[in-house]
Amino acid sequence: MNFTKDDIVNALKTIYDPEIPVNIWDMGLIYDIDISEAAVVIKMTFTSPTCPMMEELLEQVRGAAQSIAGNVPVRVDLVWDPPWDLSRMSDAARLELDLTNEGW
Repeated sequence: MNFTKDDIVNALKTIYDPEIPVNIWDMGLIYDIDISEAAVVIKMTFTSPTCPMMEELLEQVRGAAQSIAGNVPVRVDLVWDPPWDLSRMSDAARLELDLTNEGW
């Protein structure tokens, strides 16, 4: 394999929720990235189970990771446990959205 987890993360940082000016990595929507010889498995969630862009974003994640993984298959698993909350966001995302530690 000629790629690393950081390569996958960097590809995922190019994907943005269309309603929020923060990439999905900094939003904390990616829970895990497991890389093996057999597959890349990404565990991902959303801020809400009613997200209208869910299918499109799942496909963007799979496609971005697949562009890095080459011949290694990529699977994106949608998970709801643990539920997403603001604490999963990076400091950069909180600053971008003008969220402080107070009030969340």
